[in-house]
Formats: sequence, C-alpha cells, structure tokens
Amino acid sequence: MTLQNVTVVGAGVMGRGIAYVSALAGFHTTLVDISEEQLESAYEYAKETTQKGIKREKLTAVQADELLQNLHTSTELETTVKTADLFIEAVPEKRDLKKTVMETADDHAPEHTIFASNTSTISPTELASYTKRSPQVAVMHFFNPVHRMPLVEIVKGLNTSDETVSVIKDASIKMGKETVEVNEFPGFVTSRISALVGNEALYMLQEGVASAEDIDKAVRLGLNYPMGPLELADLVGLDARLNNLKYLHETLGEKYRPAPLLEQLVKAGRLGKKSNHGIYKYEQ
Repeated sequence: MTLQNVTVVGAGVMGRGIAYVSALAGFHTTLVDISEEQLESAYEYAKETTQKGIKREKLTAVQADELLQNLHTSTELETTVKTADLFIEAVPEKRDLKKTVMETADDHAPEHTIFASNTSTISPTELASYTKRSPQVAVMHFFNPVHRMPLVEIVKGLNTSDETVSVIKDASIKMGKETVEVNEFPGFVTSRISALVGNEALYMLQEGVASAEDIDKAVRLGLNYPMGPLELADLVGLDARLNNLKYLHETLGEKYRPAPLLEQLVKAGRLGKKSNHGIYKYEQ
C-alpha cells in the first residue's frame, strides 16, 4: 500500500507535532480540529519550527517550503478523511471523545484507510471496536516534542493485521522515527514507566523531600534523564498526566494512584506549559 494522504485529528501539542513530521516526510497532510484558533496556532508552530530548523542547519529552506506546502488545515473531518490513506487520531485521552472521532472517521473514510491512535494508555482493541475495520486499527504512539523524539511505539490490538503494522512502521520510518512493537497491555512500555516516575516525583514534592527544581536536577544529573519528571509533566500537561494515571490506577492497581498534589493542581487550572502555570510558572 502506498501512502500519500495523511489526516491528523487534534491540533494540540501532539497533533501539531505529528502533522509537522508527516508533512516533512512528504505526505500530503491535513490537520483537523474544531477550533480555527487552534489550527492557526498549529500552522504558526510549523512555520516557527521550520525557521528554527533552518537556523540550526537541521532543515534546508527548500525542505521548509515543501513542508509548509504539504501541510493543510481543516475543521471538516468528514470531508478531509474521504481522501486519507492514513488517519491518525491525536485528541485528548477521553474515551467518549475518541469514540466520537473514530466513529465519524470510520463512516467517511475509504475502505483501505489505516487507522492509528496516538493514545498513550487506551487499548487498541477498544479503539478498534469503535470502527468496522478492526484489522486496520493500531496504536501509533509518538513522543513530545514529536520533531525531536526518535521513537514511535506500535501497539497491535487483538485483530490488528500484520499488514497494518507494516504500513504504520513504514510511515514511521519515513517520518524519521525508529519503532518498537509492543503487545497490548495498559500503558504499553513507556507510559507505565513515565507515569510511575512522574507520580513518585509529585509525591516527593508534596512530602517536602526537595524542591521541584532539585528533584528535577537530581533525576537529570543523577539518573541521566534528558528532562526532569516534573518538567516533563508540565510539558505533557498535568491534566493529560492525571487522566493517564487514573486509567492505569483503574487497570493496574494501587501503585498508580495519582498523587493528591496532581489532582489539586489540575483543579486549580494549573495544567503546565499550555496554561503558563503548572508545577512551574512560565512566561506568557
């Protein structure tokens, strides 16, 4: 199967990053969201990121121009998905929302379209059940920031075909990524480990073991992590981290119970970098 057209749904941090690397790979890419403001912001992100890439000699001016020519935006999922060869769902980790998006796309996409979800926790078998094409559904889990992080986790559902995995793997490689194939289990590999480390860091902050800055510094320099767990939680979004932990707590048990501090921060609207205030405070 030859991939030419990619539809990405959800213009948040992950969706815009996925659309960026898809367009850079040469795919005709359409980013879909219900918010015009989010789409405009995502396109500006693409332009700014290409300029930074040129300055750092990671991209040529020709590559940047081609990327922006390949990238389009739309608020009309039903229309856009009619020409999609690969559909990537990157909306927030809310089952009802994912169900609505997957069902809508399934009703309007061609029979050959491969469906992938960027979920970090939800079962691909469950996601496939929202469609009438379960052999063509899998998880394609990217990492933030998408244009820098080299990994894609590919997770098969119960009925996912080997051909679907092969198509997603080829697309990932064309986007400049390395892949791992993971058997279906809550949290896959990376989300389980990241959630545990981040949640423990929040418990330590709550208990006064050390400041946020020193917890992050200790993990970066002592354990050789590229980013501290509290910095990462702010980057991912504390609401997204809380949703993931609630799901893992429900499916894997007590060790994933969210730290009370995390619940307090989310209730206070301190969601991380996207709200300019989370564990840390950020410039507007």
